[in-house]
Amino acid sequence: MNKYSRRYIMLALPSLGLASLGASSVAARRMPAQPTGPDIELAPYPSEWLPDGVRSRFVENINGLRVHVLEAGYETPNRPALLLLHGFPELAYSWRNVMVSLAESGYHVIAPDVRGYGRTTGWSSVYDTDLSPFRRLNKVRDALGLVLAFGYGSVAAVIGHDAGSPLAAWCAVIRPDIFPAVVMMSAPFGGTPGLPFGTANDSPQSTVTDRQNIYDDLAALPRPRKHYQRYYTTRGANENMWHSRQGIHNFLRGYYHFKSADWEGNKPYRLAARTAQEWAKMPTYYIMQLSQGMAETVAEVMPPAGDIAVNTWLPDSALRVYAEEYGRTSFQGGLNGYRMSRSGIGVEEVELYSGRTIDQPSMFISGTSDWGTYQSPGSFERMQKIACTDMRAVHLVDGAGHWVQQEQSETTSDLLLEFLGGLG
Repeated sequence: MNKYSRRYIMLALPSLGLASLGASSVAARRMPAQPTGPDIELAPYPSEWLPDGVRSRFVENINGLRVHVLEAGYETPNRPALLLLHGFPELAYSWRNVMVSLAESGYHVIAPDVRGYGRTTGWSSVYDTDLSPFRRLNKVRDALGLVLAFGYGSVAAVIGHDAGSPLAAWCAVIRPDIFPAVVMMSAPFGGTPGLPFGTANDSPQSTVTDRQNIYDDLAALPRPRKHYQRYYTTRGANENMWHSRQGIHNFLRGYYHFKSADWEGNKPYRLAARTAQEWAKMPTYYIMQLSQGMAETVAEVMPPAGDIAVNTWLPDSALRVYAEEYGRTSFQGGLNGYRMSRSGIGVEEVELYSGRTIDQPSMFISGTSDWGTYQSPGSFERMQKIACTDMRAVHLVDGAGHWVQQEQSETTSDLLLEFLGGLG
């Protein structure tokens, strides 16, 4: 363990609930993020953090990154590979409970901490950093470089959850030879962007869209609201969550609980349109109170101690891994991905794929209690009818909210293996 990780783990103990509260707790919460640049070398995870059969390691020189990877099925050579891509605020660790089943079925399972997260280094955790390394196609380049570094000409499938879902989809769009099958989870892929067609003789028109108006409409509602992704682009979002009043461990507990099937208010359904009035029907973790940060939002639904004690899909011992990792790095690396999406950076290179579809076998998995399926009205339907031309199955898993591979790991593993077994 290097000088940074040892020092920061000790400072983080109070926020993890492992030391008494007091002045040291305040000092810990106010420490800057551990450096995440290319000269930082962290140690692998302790073995006790992981299930038997899963190891933590690093792969050097991947598009400027030192990539932290969780790996299963590595003991036997020449296995087909699976690349698993996590979302926010998750890590490669979020795949821990499906990796062993996939490996036992004959796969070499590779799950990285993607750019901006965890023990992968070579990126900036500064708000005012250059956002271009976080652009979509550069993250596809990260994934491609990792696959090739392991010596594979292609993987059996790329599988992504939450923010990792569109990343997996773009891997499939851009390099179908390397990624011949794709599974998207929780976040439907609505397709590649369109370019104007048949407009050569049209007169000039305004380029103003509803994207510039719907946020004003949200703020003007009788109960003023704001969209969580727009909030995530603000300078104060990271500080609000990282140095939350309840501490990072309890913040993450509330956040995971609020978006899971454990919160009884998650009863999602299709929204009629992309309007402020329809969006406002979603829970406040998506359409927030205008006056609140995410820390205050999730504090209102913190589960009682008794429920936490019997939680089997995210016991406190597992939550401490997330709390320690985000306690070191802050949330800014993940938030920079949201900021990049709104910045316009990389739009032109993405538009090069206008009209392109995912023509290789695909599947979608989400929880029946996951609002992520419907949060972007129309995307769920476009994915099935237009964006993916060989969608083999769509599964909404009972007993799961947004964190389907953690909440219902056995069912998720079975669905993945069924899909993979049908690829031929």
